Amino acid sequence: MQYRQLGNTRVSAICLGTMTYGTQNTEAEAHGQLDYALERGINFIDTAELYPSPVTADTYSLTETIVGRWLQHQDRSSVVVASKVVGPAPKKWIGHIRNGPQLNAEQIEQALNESLRRLRTDYLDLYQIHWPARNTNYFGKSGYEYGRDKHDSPIEDTVEVLAKLVASGKVRQIGVSNETPWGLHRYLSAADQLSVPAIVSIQNPYCLLNRSYETGLAEFAHRSKVGLLAYSPLAGGTLSGKYLKGQQPAGARLTLHANYFYRYTTAHAVAAISEYVDIANTHRIDPATMALAFVNQQPFVTSTIIGATRLEQLKANIDSITTTLDADIIKQINNVHQRRPNPCP
Repeated sequence: MQYRQLGNTRVSAICLGTMTYGTQNTEAEAHGQLDYALERGINFIDTAELYPSPVTADTYSLTETIVGRWLQHQDRSSVVVASKVVGPAPKKWIGHIRNGPQLNAEQIEQALNESLRRLRTDYLDLYQIHWPARNTNYFGKSGYEYGRDKHDSPIEDTVEVLAKLVASGKVRQIGVSNETPWGLHRYLSAADQLSVPAIVSIQNPYCLLNRSYETGLAEFAHRSKVGLLAYSPLAGGTLSGKYLKGQQPAGARLTLHANYFYRYTTAHAVAAISEYVDIANTHRIDPATMALAFVNQQPFVTSTIIGATRLEQLKANIDSITTTLDADIIKQINNVHQRRPNPCP
């Protein structure tokens, strides 16, 4: 395993995502994955109060509970645990969370304390804002909508709350997720103005089908020492090629929840996936391994967040860290990207 610096913490270049724990994965399967990841040198686990996904009131926070029951039997100091607090969203989606979540002091502190209880720990190594408290582009939305600007919680206030949590010892470091260059700038400048700890990470989507991070955010984050935790590196598993030609593998994420991950199944996405799979096959590389290796070797990526429903998938995904794509493969990948840029923002 490779390790990289995230703020003042050394983390594995592969991070184990837990979004399927409690829906597609049973608790026993989840604990088996966590044990195996630890054996392979992964020390970085990412979860969220929102999980598992897709989101329902009945399963809300179950993932943290499952991870917590595993974590209580581990050497806590050897595991880097990250979680997230949800941002505001329509009540019909997550109104069951605190009757409509807000990023204010009361709700952030309540969310953290509940996450700590479920995870059976007295601190988090990384606490992240899951998405912004304003109208902007994330979760597949593109095209900024003028005239709809709304700030439910000013970033400056959020930074101040997070700083207090760090000072309390309940949180070691802080980060953001699904953010834009403007949002990243505001978080960093607010921390500077308040003379409090700055964010150390940004968890955004990054994969062959969505390289939008490279424009604006990559340079900004690199120069500001904010590491990218790349999520959806396989675009919901579609970059493995297993859904091509109308295939619907039993138990697979898009087979079960096609409407939830619709942005990875458009005609533009499928056309790009087909070309990337062809490149991998030509070079006799597993398509999923090629897609993950591409993300792993980007200099601005601190850790690639992987997920799997089966242990053999997890093994293959972790093995991607040993693959380095040569200049010829990168050139072919970039040729496809130039013709079919970012079909899944």
